[in-house]
Amino acid sequence: MNKFLLPVFIFIGFGATAQLPESSLRFGYLPQAGTARSLAIGGAMGSLGGDLSANYVNPAGLGNYKTGEFTFTPGMMFNKNSSDYRESKLSSEKSAFNFGNLGFILGAPNEYNAKKSSAFAISFSQQASFKNNVSYKGYNNYSSFAEQWAEELSKSGQTLNDALNNPSFAFGTAPAVYTYLIDTFNINGTLLVKSLPEFILENGNALSQEKTFATKGGLYELNIGYASNTADKLLWGMSIGIPILHYENTTTFREQDTSSNTSNKFGSFEYTDHYTTDGTGINFKAGIIYRPVEHIRIGAAIHSPSLIVSMTDKRNTALHVNSEDYNGVSGVESYLFTNNQPGESKYSWITPWKFLISGSYVFRELEDIRKQKAFITADIEYVRQSSGRFYSGNENASQNEINGFKAVNNIVQSNYKGNFNFRLGGELKFNTIMFRAGGSYATNPYKDNALKADRLQLSGGLGYRHKGFFIDLTYVYTHANNIDFTYRLQDKANTFANIRQNQDNVIVGVGVKF
Repeated sequence: MNKFLLPVFIFIGFGATAQLPESSLRFGYLPQAGTARSLAIGGAMGSLGGDLSANYVNPAGLGNYKTGEFTFTPGMMFNKNSSDYRESKLSSEKSAFNFGNLGFILGAPNEYNAKKSSAFAISFSQQASFKNNVSYKGYNNYSSFAEQWAEELSKSGQTLNDALNNPSFAFGTAPAVYTYLIDTFNINGTLLVKSLPEFILENGNALSQEKTFATKGGLYELNIGYASNTADKLLWGMSIGIPILHYENTTTFREQDTSSNTSNKFGSFEYTDHYTTDGTGINFKAGIIYRPVEHIRIGAAIHSPSLIVSMTDKRNTALHVNSEDYNGVSGVESYLFTNNQPGESKYSWITPWKFLISGSYVFRELEDIRKQKAFITADIEYVRQSSGRFYSGNENASQNEINGFKAVNNIVQSNYKGNFNFRLGGELKFNTIMFRAGGSYATNPYKDNALKADRLQLSGGLGYRHKGFFIDLTYVYTHANNIDFTYRLQDKANTFANIRQNQDNVIVGVGVKF
């Protein structure tokens, strides 16, 4: 092959995207965000209200306000991860500051109708923090990371030189061709595309594989909400949300021959993939809270998908290969194939629908909430994970680009199912001091029972309120199980790692009523 036939254009197109079906869950399978008070009771705010969290859970809860309030809730997060990959275990840790949320609510009685009041709220919240480090490694005698590039080239029907000039190959297949990590071989009279590590596997030896990914960034949301209250009997509300996403991921994958043979075409390779994702969109939330009898409150809410119309991925990769006696040591960066420009892909993303029902029982339900003694509350939320979709943001998108997004959407639809989030909590009040406890559980979003993922949260906290000032202290423990596909192949079963995350969150909320 002639490795010097390289593209001479600035690449902007589909090949830049690191978009995988997992991205739909990464940004859609998230724990409940909120104030310190709401998180202490498991995030169950669907029928309770009277808290800034109502603005992005059930905006009808804002209707409980008849005066004003300002609140700020920062926190600290401590991640402890453990992984299990092909019977090998590894652990890692990461801590980070959480912005939490900031906002104010203005409530006022209706000057023409004493039985009615309304409230307006603006809040800015950190819905998720992506700061984390995860690593895993193990021995694999079944498949190689490099096979995905050999498959892509083989199924494309293109030549090796074509691959070096194909923009959609610039971040994996082209570098693999350039470094001879994949090549064409005459096997029993047939010319086949193969990766060098496949020869190690065919000789009965295993490959040592290690994957590390460091992530940072967050998902934020600006919410503007309005609610109406009729005689503290029926509350309804709505809010408009503007999600703001920034995500960075640096993934490093290493693969090495475990045999002592230095003349079998392959020694090792290291592949680094760095990409960022930024996007802004809009969503809508609406809900009601109804008190059919004293002590009982029932709530329901619906969250529209977030339409994020300006998603932008930027990407660059590097590949270093030791092919021993075949081509020696070589390396290349994706910039060589993109005229020294990072790859860029623009697309739109529609997140899943969410539906919520909730119920609360308030002990000593009185008009003067300062005399209420306790409550217990529960939420059931359904998230239709399979409804997430990705679309090209390029007006002149090629058919290959359109087909690529269709393929991702088909995987989302066929691999994910709707999952339930259950939340339960309560509060016990002694004059100015409140004790709170709660928990939540998110069920598995995967259709395949072999893929295990869920999330359990347990929380507790204290609150102090006196003369319009309040402070809340909350601790949330999270245990989450998830999986990471090490790479995706079409002609072989995919291998994956089981990831367990234990997270400690300490949240402090301060505010003032006016």
